[in-house]
Amino acid sequence: MVADRFATNLGNAILNQDDPEMVKAGAPTFLILLDSLLLDSPDNPSLLRASATLNGAYATVFIQDKERAARLSDKAREHGRRALCHDFPTICSAEKSPISEFAAQLKKVNRRHIDALFTYGSAWAGWIQTHSKDWNAVADLSRVEAIMQRVIEIDEEHDWGRAHLFLGVINSQLPPALGGKPEEGRLHFERAIQISGGKDLITKVEYARTYARLMFDQALHDRLLQEVISADPVYPGLTLTNALAQKQARELLATSKEYFED
Repeated sequence: MVADRFATNLGNAILNQDDPEMVKAGAPTFLILLDSLLLDSPDNPSLLRASATLNGAYATVFIQDKERAARLSDKAREHGRRALCHDFPTICSAEKSPISEFAAQLKKVNRRHIDALFTYGSAWAGWIQTHSKDWNAVADLSRVEAIMQRVIEIDEEHDWGRAHLFLGVINSQLPPALGGKPEEGRLHFERAIQISGGKDLITKVEYARTYARLMFDQALHDRLLQEVISADPVYPGLTLTNALAQKQARELLATSKEYFED
């Protein structure tokens, strides 16, 4: 369908841009265009996934206003839910059920629907990020973790291994004494880097930001960030996120001494 091709081509065009400011300026137009297409095809999974991904990324990367970011992530999560639960309604109906029941429902998703599953989990993770002061939202991290575990079971290399990236971040939020699992997080980060061949630079940034800072490992922190800064950001499907990763790497590296030594 034309709408499917448009959603795919739009996503690829954005991901291959090397100028984040241009994407930031153009994103509102793209979002409105997707909304207009969804008026005619409200259940089109390709359009819903594109909308969820773009709204979520715009909210978490470019928007500073917390209320606005929360509204956009609400929309991203809802569109991600619709894209998956049109075919798997029992998953959405089990979102508030015990985690074991929710994980059991996720087993119904197969390789054919992995894009929808990953988008569903990614949009939910972004929603948690923009609602981080709400403990009920933060409690949903275990469900995002279950989603990403299912993605790995189906195909751990999906989307450059970013399910491992999400699990690396989730497990590196707290030190072991408080129930965190940073060493599991480290393994997920390393696996994500291996899967992408080091091309997906945002993985190294999050590895440094979460695990290295949590574990107070300045040598690892600085090495990862220097590797990001010195890398060529241009790679099909990764150029935009790599450009953003390099910007974040410079900012983190600039505060390394203050964080680790002061």
